[in-house]
Amino acid sequence: MKQRIESVDLLRGITIAAMILVNTPGDWGNVYAPLLHADWHGLTPTDLIFPFFLFIVGISIYYAYKNKTASVDVYKKVAVRSLKLIGLGLFLKLFTPIPPFFEALETIRIPGVLQRIGIVFFVTAWLYLNCNWKTLIGISITVLLGYWMFLGFVPFPDGTLPTFDRAPNNWSNYIDLKVLGKHMWKPDYDPEGILGTFPAIVTSILGVLVGKFLDSETTYKAIKLVAMGLVGVLLGYLWDLVFPINKALWSSSFVLVTAGMGTMILGLIYYIVDVKGWHFGALFKYAGMNAITVYFLSSLISKIFYKIPVGVGKNIHSWLYQTLFVHDALAANFSSLLYALTVVLCYLGLGYYLYRKNIFIKV
Repeated sequence: MKQRIESVDLLRGITIAAMILVNTPGDWGNVYAPLLHADWHGLTPTDLIFPFFLFIVGISIYYAYKNKTASVDVYKKVAVRSLKLIGLGLFLKLFTPIPPFFEALETIRIPGVLQRIGIVFFVTAWLYLNCNWKTLIGISITVLLGYWMFLGFVPFPDGTLPTFDRAPNNWSNYIDLKVLGKHMWKPDYDPEGILGTFPAIVTSILGVLVGKFLDSETTYKAIKLVAMGLVGVLLGYLWDLVFPINKALWSSSFVLVTAGMGTMILGLIYYIVDVKGWHFGALFKYAGMNAITVYFLSSLISKIFYKIPVGVGKNIHSWLYQTLFVHDALAANFSSLLYALTVVLCYLGLGYYLYRKNIFIKV
């Protein structure tokens, strides 16, 4: 991208910071409700984070490949990057800092955040290189409608009608169990399961379309972005009446609502930063310029902190939390939040250091 759009880097950085915030509380038993995912149907602020990132992946794909044509060399680079992301995700699942240094292969979880990002990136980039914007819209509509019809109306082999509830009468869980078996997050669902990856690709395609709009010569982009986002949110909540908003399923209504909100927020940030020139949140922007690196390191170090024992019945994480953050004067939820905020600040600092050293690690 010859000229970076600061608002995109800023939103990406805020999203990464939010990912780290919700993934590293001091105590999982004491977390404020907005920092947890919805139990099943519904939407919390935490449920916005991953779709926002996939939405931004789509915007980045547009700018990275807008001047490129489909070729063997381009496809190779797309495939290599996708495999790197998937490989990093699997490494996070396999690695443990204590002997034997690998988790049990019999039950290791195969899906994951980086794995889904890798798959979504590959498919979205391939579609963008081969389809015009009208075709991309048609694919998106077809996938969202087809996903709804399949999950809601196609009977199981034994004739049982499906539901949008948890197992057993849920197509997403049924297929995950058949294909992944024990290699899932939970026996009754995996939030990064197989079927949900299809509508997740649409989330990224919508990002591509927003990137194309940002790059156009149209006027009043910020206002139009907010308006388009509002339409997406309204359509998503209307669809919620028959196909509930659900992150675990990555329901079609979830796609519209989250992409709509992402578009609205991007429009506001675009107006403030790129139109008016009122710069803010530089630390987030720096982290956003090395987003995958920051996220990967945060996940890896968090796992190390949980696995390495310190004393009796404690690990690095619990020792740091209980020693530095737990006080009688502080509510348990607040102590847990303070720990998470401290971790976020550390990784924002890392993003700043990498920026100052002109280090930009492309995965």
